[in-house]
Amino acid sequence: MYTIKSKPVVIASSALLGISLAGCSSGESNDLPNILWITSEDNSALLGCYGDKFATTPFLDKLAEEGFLYTHAYANAPVSAPARNTIITGMYANSGGNQHMRSYYSKADVVNFYPFYLREKGYYTTNNVKEDYNIDPAQTEDIWDESSRDAHYRNRRPGQPFFAVFNTTISHESSIHTPRAPEELKHDPDKVPLPPYHPDTPEIRHDWAYYYDRVQEMDAWVGQILKELEESGEAENTIVFYYADHGGIIARSKRYLYETGTHVPFIVRIPEKYRHLWPAKEPGSHVDRLISFVDLAPTLLSITGTPVPSYMQGNAFLGRQKTGDPEYAFMFRDRMDERYDMSRAVRDKKYRYIRNYMPYRIYGQPLEYLWRAPSIRSWEETCQDGKCDEIQNKFWNTKPAEELYDTRNDPWEVNNLASDPAYRDILERMREACQNWMVEIGDAGVIPEADLIERTGGISAYDYLRKNNVDHETIVSAAMESTTGNPENIRQIRSFLESDESAVRYWGATGLLMLGEHSRSAVPDLINALEDPSHNVAIVASEALYMLGEIEAGRRGLVRALGSGNPFTRTHALNTIDCVDDNSGEIREAVINMIRDATEIDRQQYDIRAARILLLKWNLDPGNYGFDW
Repeated sequence: MYTIKSKPVVIASSALLGISLAGCSSGESNDLPNILWITSEDNSALLGCYGDKFATTPFLDKLAEEGFLYTHAYANAPVSAPARNTIITGMYANSGGNQHMRSYYSKADVVNFYPFYLREKGYYTTNNVKEDYNIDPAQTEDIWDESSRDAHYRNRRPGQPFFAVFNTTISHESSIHTPRAPEELKHDPDKVPLPPYHPDTPEIRHDWAYYYDRVQEMDAWVGQILKELEESGEAENTIVFYYADHGGIIARSKRYLYETGTHVPFIVRIPEKYRHLWPAKEPGSHVDRLISFVDLAPTLLSITGTPVPSYMQGNAFLGRQKTGDPEYAFMFRDRMDERYDMSRAVRDKKYRYIRNYMPYRIYGQPLEYLWRAPSIRSWEETCQDGKCDEIQNKFWNTKPAEELYDTRNDPWEVNNLASDPAYRDILERMREACQNWMVEIGDAGVIPEADLIERTGGISAYDYLRKNNVDHETIVSAAMESTTGNPENIRQIRSFLESDESAVRYWGATGLLMLGEHSRSAVPDLINALEDPSHNVAIVASEALYMLGEIEAGRRGLVRALGSGNPFTRTHALNTIDCVDDNSGEIREAVINMIRDATEIDRQQYDIRAARILLLKWNLDPGNYGFDW
């Protein structure tokens, strides 16, 4: 097999844009393969073929026996829309400014979605039915030949190769929002293996057992899709991919940068006629190459003989443009619905490094949607009652700036090695890899969302950062230095507040917030920051002032922010009000006025969701303020 040991080669010559598998080495097929993608939602690699003895997944286990099981496959984001953005573009969503859950910002001018290349190659492309690409809907029209519940490869022209996606929501998080009666469960709650971070409660056992039931039902659905392929007579001409869109649904998995949130099942079955594409000597093999969703679009182009464009940021793992095995996979977490947070992660084959850029926030920030599950409410109540151990309590506390886990010896990632001197070299290596990656891809997450909206003026963050000569590396460095929590850095952190770059000022305010009492000498700087042109700077300065006992000054900054016309400024301010626990009449009035001024009270408005959480916290009936949910 011909492989390339570096980044994918980009061939610009128009004469070569029609390259096909006809150029493969002797013995390779001249036919373009059909490609079938089977995707499931919200499930980790808790399948029989991955060694989970509690799981019931006979169809996927059989697919793994017939294909190649990837042991180190990762979603770059632990939640659907940013993960799907990464897949459809072949770029990290945080490079394009599409990393927040959920947002509809513009794509980069340079980007063509991968179905465009397949359609140019002659493929009939169908999607059944999930899109959710986290991009302005006006830019996602006509991606597919057909995208609907009726989309199917059978609708193609005779002899036309197909690329078809079939997606199921059977295992989606929403499935556990309504409990099943005990007698309806297929998996015994009393026998379900619990991770050490979950307390042993009936609700948690129920939701885990129910989750395994849903995975079993999903597996049966996969079996039906595969049976249909066999009956079509196209199985021997079709490469089958199966993967989940990110990790599982029980709290501390989906939305979080741990194995449970990002490690996904990933199986590829390649017929004998395309054995030149096999990643190992024979079917049934396990492949330990690190792959992630950013690699999927380059891989599709590679196996169809289409040059991989230079803007794509992943590595092809099959086909003629296959690269050498990467050392790392990279992951990101940003706003989750109505709650702001920011973390980045790096994974090699043994260790996971997580860098938390808002460590002053607890892991378990309340989310309206997440809190619909009985299990997380039970976990929270059990810990509030003093019945949780140290590991189980961590979820309800603030985060360290850095986390490092030995995933082989600590698969549930509960023993943070970041402060262990024995792992210092590993920590520094992975920290450097994380920072270098953020600079290399132009990670837009270091600029607060509300600021980015106002600065970009509707163009993509990817284009904005590159066309306006933004000193991105300086912003990343400021973010890293400010969030270490080291008092020795206070002079430098204070100087960040004087920068002409609002994002650097934001990280300066963040650093002072994190330093707490060590920042007392900077109170005048923080008060001046309340009038910053960037509301995001002022909001963080307000929180720092609250922590230093300067309540009235801090409140002034938050009330000002609630009057902003930017809904994401308001969301940020509401998060802060919740965290500083200000229940004063002035704050209440500002929040209620914000709600009353809203054009509509809608679940999809994240400032409205955040405001509703405050109303409930203040024992006010949301129904009195226009909420019917």
